[in-house]
Amino acid sequence: MRGALRGDHRVDADALVSRLDAIRRFLDVVDGEVPDGQLVGAHTLVERAGTRLSLSRDHTVVALAGATGSGKSSLFNALARLELSPVGVRRPTTGVAHACVWGPLDGGNRLLDWVGVLPRHRFVRESALDGDDESALHGLILLDLPDFDSVQRSHRLEVDRLLGLVDLVVWVVDPQKYADRVVHTSYLREFHRHREVTVVVLNQADRLPPAELPRVLADLRRLLDADGLDGVPLLATTAVEPAGMTGLREALERAVSDRQAALRRLSGDADTVVATLGELVAVEAPGHVPDTGTVRVLDRALADAAGVPAVVGAVEGAYRHRAGGATGWPLVRGWRRLRPDPLRRLHLPGPDTDPQRAGEPVLAATSVPEPTAAQQSALGLAIRAVADRSGGELPAPWPVAVTAAARSRLADLPDALDGAVAGTDLGMDRRPLWWRVVGALQWLVTLAAVAGLGWLVLGYALRALGLPALEYPRVGEAPLPTVLLLGGLLAGLLLAAVTRPVIRWAARRARKRAERRLTDEVARIGAEYVLVPVRAILDRYALARQSWEEAAR
Repeated sequence: MRGALRGDHRVDADALVSRLDAIRRFLDVVDGEVPDGQLVGAHTLVERAGTRLSLSRDHTVVALAGATGSGKSSLFNALARLELSPVGVRRPTTGVAHACVWGPLDGGNRLLDWVGVLPRHRFVRESALDGDDESALHGLILLDLPDFDSVQRSHRLEVDRLLGLVDLVVWVVDPQKYADRVVHTSYLREFHRHREVTVVVLNQADRLPPAELPRVLADLRRLLDADGLDGVPLLATTAVEPAGMTGLREALERAVSDRQAALRRLSGDADTVVATLGELVAVEAPGHVPDTGTVRVLDRALADAAGVPAVVGAVEGAYRHRAGGATGWPLVRGWRRLRPDPLRRLHLPGPDTDPQRAGEPVLAATSVPEPTAAQQSALGLAIRAVADRSGGELPAPWPVAVTAAARSRLADLPDALDGAVAGTDLGMDRRPLWWRVVGALQWLVTLAAVAGLGWLVLGYALRALGLPALEYPRVGEAPLPTVLLLGGLLAGLLLAAVTRPVIRWAARRARKRAERRLTDEVARIGAEYVLVPVRAILDRYALARQSWEEAAR
């Protein structure tokens, strides 16, 4: 005998449990991201394996499966050495599964309850008359299954259900239909991952001439190899002669004594499930995604949609407006107040913001212009680019999950961006020291001009009243009041002319500072509302890939 029945490969129970636990973790990670239809096999395995391992480990459940007329029931009775399963010429003969238990039935009853064999179809092969003749098979639960090619669909469904539960399958074929396409394509080929718990029996070998038997066995072996069942034990049996059952009986005795069939069956099921799940995590988890260039495009699109260009333009205008009001000629400052502050037009912090409320959170109630259709389209394309760069190389259905995650908070973005703009410190709540110095100088020269003007008006008034004229001190040839008046006016204009380019330079710096802060805040919103959900999906993919790798080992 070859393969599992010979005990060449032993399955460690703890390692199998670890693989099943990894599959369970995989299912937990991908829950909600992968359609349930693609996980049915994995869920079934986890549930079935847990139940099978918790039941009797001292019993080996073996099923005789075959087509109509293959002689399964005769083989079943010959192994039991009792007439337990009905044999007849009317097809189908076997409509329900029959079970024969070697040894005490106590431990096998719960297992048969789980398999679904009715109590009235259970038999115990335990007799004092046998002595030790049957002791080598103690722990065997042999099932005679319905015909898998039965004309009754319920029989076929029952066979498919039981084949998913038993530990070892003995496929029974006969010389006439051993090459039947249904048995090979629908059943044997599907068991290529369960070679270690599969035996193929050419029954009714007595119907072949002795010279033909080796040729039929060789042809059947060729077909099995084509089905991926190379190395599977192939036996010739006949139920009419005790010697014709020796090979199969010895194979079952080895399977029972080895107590590995259940573990090997579950290990084969795990291999099948792992191969299926491998298609869902076929590539390595992506590293740092999305790339910097894609994130930069996203941040730029978010900034445009948030109205950052309009806000920074208002910051520059507000800086000039406020600097002009603080450093301009005091006599004409009042008319500046008739023009609204550009930041206040957008309902952003203005010059009259209450300093006691400076630390309070700002509500998102700005009047920043709504994004245009072009800006909304650019933002949508940028988000799509993030999804494509992040999950485009992943196997289905992960790219769809990544795209859905990238767009999951799209409806909340406008309010979040508006709140970010409203809450950003634009650096406009502090008056620079040089404003105060220039403003004080403007007041000083203005007061000098006013004093000179008043002095001159007083002199004219005295002369008009016929009073003695005032004697003005002179600076050179010019009277001091005239010097004060003209000097104050000229100094104020000169000071305003000198500070004007400084104000423009400082306004550009304020614009860049505000743009940098707004861009950083918008990028934070983009990371929170777009990148974080995408990376959460990628992290789940990485965990799923890790769990799959553990299950594959």
